[in-house]
Amino acid sequence: MYDIIIVGAGPAGGTAAYHLAKKGRSVLVLEKESLPRYKPCGGGVSPAIAQWFDFDFSPAISVKADSLRFTWKLGDPVEAKIETKEPVWMVRRDIFDHFLVQQAQKQGAELRDNTEVTGIEFKTDHWQVNTANGPVTGHYLIAADGAKGPMAKWLGFKERKRRLAGALEAEVPAVVENKSTIHFEFGLVKNGYIWNFPKADGYSIGVGTFIGGEPQDFKKILDEYAKSFNVDIKISKQYGHPLCIWDGTQKLHAQNAVLAGEAACVVDPMTAEGIRPSIFTGLLAAEFVDRALDGEINALEQYSEAINEQWGSDMAWAQKIAGAFYRFPGIGYKVGVKRPSGAQIMGKILCGELRYSDVAGRALKRLIPGFGG
Repeated sequence: MYDIIIVGAGPAGGTAAYHLAKKGRSVLVLEKESLPRYKPCGGGVSPAIAQWFDFDFSPAISVKADSLRFTWKLGDPVEAKIETKEPVWMVRRDIFDHFLVQQAQKQGAELRDNTEVTGIEFKTDHWQVNTANGPVTGHYLIAADGAKGPMAKWLGFKERKRRLAGALEAEVPAVVENKSTIHFEFGLVKNGYIWNFPKADGYSIGVGTFIGGEPQDFKKILDEYAKSFNVDIKISKQYGHPLCIWDGTQKLHAQNAVLAGEAACVVDPMTAEGIRPSIFTGLLAAEFVDRALDGEINALEQYSEAINEQWGSDMAWAQKIAGAFYRFPGIGYKVGVKRPSGAQIMGKILCGELRYSDVAGRALKRLIPGFGG
């Protein structure tokens, strides 16, 4: 019998495993894929996550980017070096996620990869988790199995508050001339943006829409964009995947269980940043499950409250800004991105040095005439 069984070895699961194992808890991580495994993702990580760990992430970072370049329909560029304490980290998720789990293993966590969970049953005071390789038992469960995982449904979360967004992403091998610049394109896609994140040996190029709308030909859009970098994405495998975007505060706990990572619907509605919020949920899941194991009756309820208060309150502002920006992107580009301070603000938000609540009032006044009047 384990203290905690964590389903999913992404950033949330790895973080929770690390911190719980460090506290001396017996932790089992179940992952359906074999690690390291590919995960479609731009791979931009806020360096602010370093404050939550006591080890060096350098081995898991491909490059560090300290410049942003924005375009509108491939023209009207805005370029800026961001004045932050630490550049944005660019990672490959197979390496990054596995590295995090390896740190947890060093603390004593057990990993069983290539092990798919087939069902769960609550037995009086613990969970039985059925897998393709037989059942395992644990006092508490952390469901960190991503946007498409079945755990939330099995735990009784039938109607989660979430906005399902779509993304298409390709890893393109290339000689990257400028590894320190992150590219964002706002005019070619409706209700979202296109990104090109540099890696040591190529680009992560993707397109996503975050507030719904008519279906769009992502492949055609991505192909046109990639040509501006003299790369052909048709020779690379392309991966479509859903994003669970934050869409309001909600309950994230059940009987002896919590949701973490994308299963908890915490992706940033403005930037679609998912790694930092996932790690944050893993951090808090570890803290409150540890308290529950110590006998604190309301610990899991406090987990839901903490996520909603410490992350959700800022995401409410992100959602307002995203709603205004993506509905009128031409105006947003002109009054937001092209302002001298625009790129600096975006850089500081990406690096975790600014919150949306710090800038929302001014941003919304520019995007929505009469706002706050």
